[in-house]
Amino acid sequence: MTDAVSRLRYRCQLNQGADERREETHPLTWRLNDDGRPVFHKEYVEKDGYAAVRQALNELTGAQVIDAMKTANVRGRGGAGFSAGVKWGLTLQGEGMPRGYIVCNADEMEPGTFKDRLLMEQIPHLLIEGMILAAYANNARYGYIFLRGEYIEAARSITRALDEAREAGWLGADIAGSGFDFDIALHTGAGRYICGEETALINSLEGKRANPRAKPPFPGQSGAWGKPTAVNNVETLCNAPAVIRHGAEWYQALSGDLSDDGGTKLYGVSGRVKRTGLWELPIGTPGTELLDRAGGIRDGQQLKAWLPGGGSTGFLLPEHLELALDFDTIGQAGSRMGTGLLTVVTDQQSIVSLMRNLEAFFSRESCGWCTPCREGLPWTVKLLQALERGEGERGDIEMLDQLAIGLGPGRTFCAHAPGAAMPLSSALHYFRHEFEQGVRHETGPAHADPIPVGEV
Repeated sequence: MTDAVSRLRYRCQLNQGADERREETHPLTWRLNDDGRPVFHKEYVEKDGYAAVRQALNELTGAQVIDAMKTANVRGRGGAGFSAGVKWGLTLQGEGMPRGYIVCNADEMEPGTFKDRLLMEQIPHLLIEGMILAAYANNARYGYIFLRGEYIEAARSITRALDEAREAGWLGADIAGSGFDFDIALHTGAGRYICGEETALINSLEGKRANPRAKPPFPGQSGAWGKPTAVNNVETLCNAPAVIRHGAEWYQALSGDLSDDGGTKLYGVSGRVKRTGLWELPIGTPGTELLDRAGGIRDGQQLKAWLPGGGSTGFLLPEHLELALDFDTIGQAGSRMGTGLLTVVTDQQSIVSLMRNLEAFFSRESCGWCTPCREGLPWTVKLLQALERGEGERGDIEMLDQLAIGLGPGRTFCAHAPGAAMPLSSALHYFRHEFEQGVRHETGPAHADPIPVGEV
C-alpha cells in the first residue's frame, strides 16, 4: 500500500489480523486483506461471495428473507437501532402495488464515525450482495447508494464493483437465472449531515432541497418518487448475506450472552488513545475491552468522558465503560449507542470547548426547516463561545438548560436538533462546574487545550 493510500485510510483501518478473523465469527470482515487491498469480484466469489443471493433466489421467498432478518434481530447499524426485518416487513407489496426502491444510506457524516467507509472501500461487493437480498425481500426494482461526496476512494471501489457485478450477471435482468430483475446506481451527495435522515436523503436523491418530510406516510409506503422505499445503512445491509447463508439462529448466537441483539458490530475508537481504528466484535462487548484494544489513553492523560457512538450521543463517564455496548443498555444509561464508535475525552480537554465545536457543527448542518433548530442552535453556539472565552453572563447556563429542553425530542421536525441537544444536556449534567467557570470569568483546566472548529 502506498504512503498516500495509507494516509487516506488511517482513520478507518481494521485493527484485526487475518489470524483473528474467521467466517464463523466475523461475518463482516473475514474476507478482508490485511494490507487493505480491496476485495473485488474474483476474490469475493472465491470467498463464498454471492452464495447468499443464489441461495435466496433459488430456495426462499421474499417473506422468508424478511423472517430471517427478524429472527436474527439485525438492528439498524446507522444509529437508530430499529429492526431491519421489521422495517422490511412494513414495505408495501402485493398485487397492484408498484415495485419500489432500496436506498443505501452511505452518507456517513456523524462526527467520530468511519466504519462504513471501511466496508465500501475494501469490500464493496458485500454491500451489493446485501442490497440484492434487500431488494428481493422488498420486491424492489432499483437501488441507490447515496454516498458521502467526500468518500472518493469508496466511490471508485463501488463503481468498479457495480461494473463487475453487472458483467457477472448479479445485477440487471434475470439475476442468476431467477427471473428477478434489479440494478443499482451510485449517487454522490453534496455533503449535508441532514441527509442522514432518511426522508431528507430521499428528497436530495430526487433533486429537491434536503429537508425532512412529514411522517406518515413512511418511506415504506411512499418514499422515493412516491413508491415504496426501504432505506438502510451500509453496515446493516452488509449483515444480510451472512444471515441468509448461515441462518438466523447462528447469527443471533454470535453475540452470545453479551446482548439480546444479534450478530457482531463494527466498533471503533477515536480521540486521544494510543491506537485508533476499528474492530469487529460481538454486539454487547463492553467499552472496557474496546478501550483496552485501543491501547488505553495516551500517556500523561486520564479518561474524563466518552461519547458511545458519534457526536449526537450523550456523554458517559469512565464507570460506564463496564456497560454492554448495545442499543438498550446504553439507552438505559441515558445516552445512545449510535454508530458504536467511541470518542474519548481526557482530563486535558475542555468540555466547554468540545461542546462549542459540536454545536457549531450541528448549527451549520441544520436544514433550517423548523424554528427551534434554525434559531436555537446558533444561539447555543454564541453562549458556548462566550463561556469558552470566560465572558459568560449570569443566566447563560440556565439558558443552555432551556435550549437543551427546547431542542429535545418532540419539539422539532426531525431528530437533528435532539441529536445536538443530547451531548449538551449530558455535558451540563456531568460537568456543570466547567461551564460555571466561564461565568465567573475564570481560567484553568476547564478552558485548557481548546478544540478548533472542525475537529472532534
